[in-house]
Amino acid sequence: MTTDLHGVPTMIVSPEGPPFTGEADVTDLIGDAFGTGAELVVLPADRLPAEFFSLRTGIAGAIAQKFVNYHIRLAVVGDITEHVERSTALRDFVVETNRGRQLWFVPTLADLQTRLAAGAHGARPADGLAARPADGPEDSADRG
Repeated sequence: MTTDLHGVPTMIVSPEGPPFTGEADVTDLIGDAFGTGAELVVLPADRLPAEFFSLRTGIAGAIAQKFVNYHIRLAVVGDITEHVERSTALRDFVVETNRGRQLWFVPTLADLQTRLAAGAHGARPADGLAARPADGPEDSADRG
């Protein structure tokens, strides 16, 4: 489904369905976005495999790079608190990507709409978890 969110043609992916696990899934998703004229894809966090949230697998980087290559923005929408609390590397990745325009992690569609309404570099997503300091020692095993 494609809709206009604050002037941005957006394809909202259904929360129902299998996870996007491989490059072919992402390529198909990008093809669908091109077909609808979407500039932003909203992907529910629940549609991503657990491995996406372990940066050492390279899945998050590969998916992000694919969207960058095709000049389509990606918003991962959903509660990723559990993943962020387990990995300082992921927390840092979320903080960094949320500073830019290409990839955002937001807890709800309403938070995404607020961010879009504020402009590309306006408000930070109101997730409260990405910018929180680590509660324990750094998870060096997940760096990389």
